[in-house]
Amino acid sequence: MATSETPIKLESRVAILEEKVIQLQRKLEAVAPEAKPWWQYVVAAFANDPAFEEAMRLGRGYRVAATAEFKMMDGSWKKYRRDLRLERYPKVR
Repeated sequence: MATSETPIKLESRVAILEEKVIQLQRKLEAVAPEAKPWWQYVVAAFANDPAFEEAMRLGRGYRVAATAEFKMMDGSWKKYRRDLRLERYPKVR
């Protein structure tokens, strides 16, 4: 059974923890003020990279061909199969 002292102890412990959190936040702000989000470090990392452009071209060709193969199962896309070959897609610009 809880005694009348239990809420007081709990309140004091919470107050101590809140103060420690504030101290930690201040330390963190002092060490790394206004750190950039992770995605800002990788934006444009592959700009003008021919290998990346080739990978994007190949990926696009694969996705289009895979979609066409799936849709051909019902027979509606058979006439477009020859147009979906990978070599027909231009390079990404």
